[in-house]
Amino acid sequence: MTSHRPDPRLPRAARSLSRRDGLRLAATGTAGLAVAGLGGLAPALADGGSGAAAAAPAGVHVGRTGTAPAAGAGIEPGAVAHVAVTATTLWVEPDTARPGIDDPSLTTPVDLDAWNANMQDTETRRWLTGELESQAVLGSEVIVDEIAGDWAHIVVTAQGTPRDPRGYPGWVPRIHLVADPEFAALAASSPTATVTALTSTLSGSPAGTHPGIDVSFDTILPVLGRTGRSVRVAVPGAAPAHLPVDDVVVRELGETPPQPSAEDIIATGERFLGLRYLWAGVSAYGFDCSGYTYTLFHHHGITIDRDAGDQMRHSDLEPVEREDLQPGDLVFFASEPGGDSIRHVALYVGDDLIMQAPNASRSVEIMSLTEYDPIGEYAGARRVALRR
Repeated sequence: MTSHRPDPRLPRAARSLSRRDGLRLAATGTAGLAVAGLGGLAPALADGGSGAAAAAPAGVHVGRTGTAPAAGAGIEPGAVAHVAVTATTLWVEPDTARPGIDDPSLTTPVDLDAWNANMQDTETRRWLTGELESQAVLGSEVIVDEIAGDWAHIVVTAQGTPRDPRGYPGWVPRIHLVADPEFAALAASSPTATVTALTSTLSGSPAGTHPGIDVSFDTILPVLGRTGRSVRVAVPGAAPAHLPVDDVVVRELGETPPQPSAEDIIATGERFLGLRYLWAGVSAYGFDCSGYTYTLFHHHGITIDRDAGDQMRHSDLEPVEREDLQPGDLVFFASEPGGDSIRHVALYVGDDLIMQAPNASRSVEIMSLTEYDPIGEYAGARRVALRR
């Protein structure tokens, strides 16, 4: 449980500035994007409305065969379900959220910008440490283990951990999930659209009218059809919707991303410079240290475990000596010099520099490895198989 926790002893540091155009957007999540309910998508898409993609390729399913199940429907122990909000946050225990602070992360739809805005000061944000487990973005598959009132205990099947061979565990609001067999079937049999923009917005038409909920970077949804300006996708618990074609990459069923180079991973990581740290985060609304490295590699088709200690010890990665570090390597830090408990992971970018999501007082940044570790908590490094 301590393997991706920040070090509360770290000093404050100035927020790193963006090195690419438009990165200021990342610093506040998705400033300016409207947040609306999934139900707002339905009018334009029902009964063959303007959302119907006449240009869908042959053989591609272009719509539901029936009414979408409501959020929270079919959520019972043993059910396979999917996340039906922008991102759901996994809690260590149910009913522990702070009224007036964490509410925007619990509603349907969620408002993660508002949640971030409620946690501008460090102590309010740091309170989440140890209270949260992880997050899962829209469309993520989960297995439901237990129901306690309005909460469901789940495992997220895409996030590896030795804690449970099925996936990463935690409690989420029951209304953030939906058991949607048709969506599940499409997810297993259709091309996919992976969101490459920091954030995008589901819409009820190719032109972007009837805006719906926001979606985060690395969200993956089944493709139902395409137009010149949009990709039509299946949405769990809702009518099909559109994403701008420039905000996604479409891959055929079974197609995997090309093997990335270290430069590819670093360039993706740089897009989030200035984004405020969020304990348990795995989305463009905030990352913790291992959520950051997990998401960077996952986006490029490489699976590593969710937590820092497990990325080091259980992801079958090649050990690397410090003097042999190369860009793209993962570097790890213990809770004390020579300690066994891994508290932090960062991405080595070369020239004694690391890129990281450090702690609740700071944002995604690039800094000197030597300066970050003045007391010798460096615990080792691992190499991910990249195109060299």
